[in-house]
Amino acid sequence: MTDPESKKNNHLPPNLVANLQNVLAGRRAGGGNGDGGKVDSKPAAEEDPRVPSSSSAPAADAAAAAAADGSKKPVVLVTNADGIGSPGLTFLVEALVREGQSDVHVCAPDSDKSVSGHSITLRQTVAATSADIKGATAFEISGSPADCVSLALSGALFSWSKPTLVISGINKGSNCGHHAFYSGAVAGAREALVCGVPSLVISLNWKKDKSQESDFKDAVDVCLPLINAAIGDIEKGTFPRNCLLNIEIPTAPSANQGFKLTRQSLWRYTSSWQAVSANRHPATGQFMSMQQSLGIQLAQLGRDASAAPAAIGAQKKIVEIESVAAAGKSEQREVLKKYFRLEFLEKEQEAMDDDFDFRALEEGFVTVTPLYLELQVEPEIQALASDWFAAVLKGVEEAPEADV
Repeated sequence: MTDPESKKNNHLPPNLVANLQNVLAGRRAGGGNGDGGKVDSKPAAEEDPRVPSSSSAPAADAAAAAAADGSKKPVVLVTNADGIGSPGLTFLVEALVREGQSDVHVCAPDSDKSVSGHSITLRQTVAATSADIKGATAFEISGSPADCVSLALSGALFSWSKPTLVISGINKGSNCGHHAFYSGAVAGAREALVCGVPSLVISLNWKKDKSQESDFKDAVDVCLPLINAAIGDIEKGTFPRNCLLNIEIPTAPSANQGFKLTRQSLWRYTSSWQAVSANRHPATGQFMSMQQSLGIQLAQLGRDASAAPAAIGAQKKIVEIESVAAAGKSEQREVLKKYFRLEFLEKEQEAMDDDFDFRALEEGFVTVTPLYLELQVEPEIQALASDWFAAVLKGVEEAPEADV
């Protein structure tokens, strides 16, 4: 991993680093899961006595609440962004049920909400329909991933309101860098963190023409040790607090290079807006009216380019009739409506440090990146903003009053 000084500069809690390294190293010593048990070989960080304990009080409360509800096993809530029928969620739930160490509940979108951001549904009805998943209690939701988690934790859907752990995944496509802001998968885990419940988001770095559905099964085998370690540490009150863990599985899960604690990079795809013909996409005119969620709705990341209509610069002219009350007459005017579709394009990898998520993932590591609710501002940026704001206020105060 990184040396202690770089950890300090990266704002990663030393006890979080030590916790992950010790857990993964222990599984390596015990045999692990083949290559999935490898761990980055650099020395673990010493726990700094000046750093507050990372144990999570809400997490301990969750375990106690599960016991109070009469459950002998910790409750694990699984959600995702790809939809309840996706292979990543299916393989993950099957593995959790098969292990029998947790009481598995599922609350996931009824359709693909991959790039929905942290959108929530207001002033509209959300439907929850029971789903048949062997060994689990499951509902499919007509909302976003954040809706799914919010509803599940409300106490209105399940008999409990605070599970031991929330897992969002396994999702198709990486959520490295800036894509964590767009990601519905990350939003599901973030919503749990907002509600005080520990959470993980797990994604497979899916690549067209390379990846196949069976890779999700291999990805489950790789991440199960981390999931089991998280559940155990939550029950003991030693799981890191105030952050969620973004776990990224490389394209070839069974050939991974080991686990690596990383930082969130600034990497992102290049956005490309393409004009499309209205008659090639007849539902476009009703798209906005059909949306029940607030937030960003973008084209699905990783969707095959062939699935999108060809970029045709066609435009549709619509004639609207407007009533002009003052003149008592009707007036006609032409409105030009254009249609566009957003696609994300691959771009060349930029030079970045070894401990950034995107680079480590491309090098074949299973990356573990803490994501925080608090946005940390560098002191230099805070100082620049303070100087600018002070200058603006001074200018406003010194400006002569406008003539009345």
